[in-house]
This record gives sequence, C-alpha cells and structure tokens, in this order.
Amino acid sequence: MRLLHVIASIRAAGGGPIEVVRSLSAVHQRDGHSAEVVSLDDPADPEVRSFPLPVHALGPARNHYGYSRRCVPWLRQNRNRYDAVLIHGLWQYHSFAAWRALRTSGTPYYVFPHGMLDPWFKRTYPLKHAKKWLYWPWADYRVLRDARAVLFTCEQEKLLAPQSFALYRAHAVITGLGTTPPPPRVDASVFLDRYPELRGKRLLLFMGRIHPKKGCDLLLDAYAATMAKDPAWRLVFAGPDSLNWRQTLAARAAALGITDRIVWTGMLRDAMKWSALFATEVFALPSHQENFGIAVAESLACGVPVLISREVNIWREIEADHAGLVAPDTVDGTISLLKEWQQLPAAERATMRENARQCFAQHFDIEHSAARLLETIETGAGAPATP
Repeated sequence: MRLLHVIASIRAAGGGPIEVVRSLSAVHQRDGHSAEVVSLDDPADPEVRSFPLPVHALGPARNHYGYSRRCVPWLRQNRNRYDAVLIHGLWQYHSFAAWRALRTSGTPYYVFPHGMLDPWFKRTYPLKHAKKWLYWPWADYRVLRDARAVLFTCEQEKLLAPQSFALYRAHAVITGLGTTPPPPRVDASVFLDRYPELRGKRLLLFMGRIHPKKGCDLLLDAYAATMAKDPAWRLVFAGPDSLNWRQTLAARAAALGITDRIVWTGMLRDAMKWSALFATEVFALPSHQENFGIAVAESLACGVPVLISREVNIWREIEADHAGLVAPDTVDGTISLLKEWQQLPAAERATMRENARQCFAQHFDIEHSAARLLETIETGAGAPATP
C-alpha cells in the first residue's frame, strides 16, 4: 500500500504528530508498504533533509496559517500515486489544501485530529475559538465531513470532539495510537554521563514541550511542596521551550528556593531520550489537555510509572492497569500524586513498574495501531464520503 502523510511540519519541536508519522511509517515500511510525507516546511531546512522518509517540502509557508500556493497543485498532480492520504492535525493550511485537492478524486483521505478538537481550547482561549468559527464552516468542518474517516486515539477523544463546534459531521473511527518500544542496548548511562550530578538521585521527569497547557507550573509548585524536601530527589524538565516560558518557571523555582533541585535539559532525542527515561524513577504530566501523550507511552515502555492528570485522555487505561496514578489538573491534585508515590512501599512501586510495561504492550505498542490503521483503510471504513 502506498501512503502519503500530510502534516504542517516535520520539525521535531512540533511534538507528538510527527512522532506518530515516524512510528507508523517505520512499521508499515517494515511490512512492505511505502510512506512519504508532504509538509509546508522550507525545503532547505536541515530537518527535512535528515528525515527518515521522503519529504515533499512545499514551503516555506507564509503567515501563521501556513499558506503555500504549491500545496494544492502538487497534491492534485500526484494524488493518483497513493492508495490513501493521511492528514495530521487541523487549523493550518495543509488540511484545507488536502481537502481541496482530494475531495472529488478517487484517492481517499483520512484525518488524525491529534486532540485539536478538544473543547478545552474553546474554554481556555475563547477569542481564538471565535476566530476559528469564522473559517470552520468553509474549511475544517468540510475537511472532517468529507474524509473517508476521522481517526481517534481513544473513546474519550471521540466523545469530546463534537463539543467544540455546534456544526460537526464526521465518520469517526477509533484506531488507537502508539509508539515504538525502546531500542535494545540502551540504558541510563548515556544520560547520566551527560548529567553526572544526577547519579544516585531519584528522578522525577517531565518530558514534553515547556508550555502552559502541559501544567509545568503545577508540577513545579507540587514538587516544591513535596519531593524537594527530600535531598535525594531531583526534578528534570526535558523538552523544547518555544514560548520562552522556562524563564518564568526558573524565576518561580528561585522564589521557592529549589533552583539547585531542578535540571533543564532542553529537547532530548533518540538514545539520549530513552536513556533519560531509563534513569527516571517516575514520570509526571499534570497536563490541562492531552490527547495521547507520546512521552507517557514511551515511559510505560521503559517500565516507568506515570503520574498524570485526568485531562490526559488515556488515563482510564493507565488507571485500570495500575500503571500509574491519576488526579485532577490542579496544584492540589499534583501534590497528591507526588505524595502518594513517595508513600508507596518499594514492593508496590516495583509492581507498578512491571504493570507499566504490560500496559504499554497491551494498549500503546505502535504495532497494534499500525495494524488497525491499515485495516481501516483496506476495508474502506464504511461507505466513501461524498461532498
């Protein structure tokens, strides 16, 4: 099968969607399928040249919406080369361009919203939501309406999606989502060699974008109120900081007197990322909105239990499998997570580490979601959509 992924950008700093493309494509290619990518990146971007899949970079895109006049003509000219097109994400030109190029063609397209229809955005950014209403009826509403299927990570995401806009129509299919397990022969040593001051310490890890949505401030305050009182604990923030929010968080840490208990690594990739997870005792993500959380699944794959909010949409699977602890996305909720972990007997923590591995294998291994995606495409996911 010949698959084309359409995404705004392949840059790693964009977070989970491009990691999904990487992981799915690796499995599909191994099984004899082909995968290519269309993005709105500048063709001269070094990340385009080093990406492990063929990338048709049709940028550089203009303005925040990511407009590129090359996108629709290229898709129309090449659409017959592919058996299916997979659109990743909404709210930028790539999804609307794919709709314009494919809606009347014989090439079916499918949409991964990646949590971008979550009503949390409507509640938190009402002005932005009002702006989206201006183009929702003629753009992204039609993208979803005419898709062969809209692909959701879990039941929670599917249930939340219609709540963002009163005008909503989509053929919803739950295909799940996953990630790859860690590579062989990777351990904690690579990370600890880079940060030798962390050897012998108990590590609480946040891995993801340094962003208000992720609840980094909640974690900082909760850590100051709990684990920072024990000299053995260190809090590690690992991830890109596109909003320069780290300065605000660092000032808060200084005011709390815990600057020397926090390590900021920036974005970690490949072996260094996995090594950091193996060095970690427990992972934390008190996010205000999280469709899936690639780093959550990666932590489970390494046998690292997770402390997450109920706004992480996969919390039910984690709680049911006793692979972590769950609480509200508040300072008090996050404090309760850290305290409960500290108070767990060693035997229970060890059991939870094994539960984490089993939870990953059962729910979040990319093998399962890659197979379900192909099955959805091969069976047509019901009757073809008609404009």
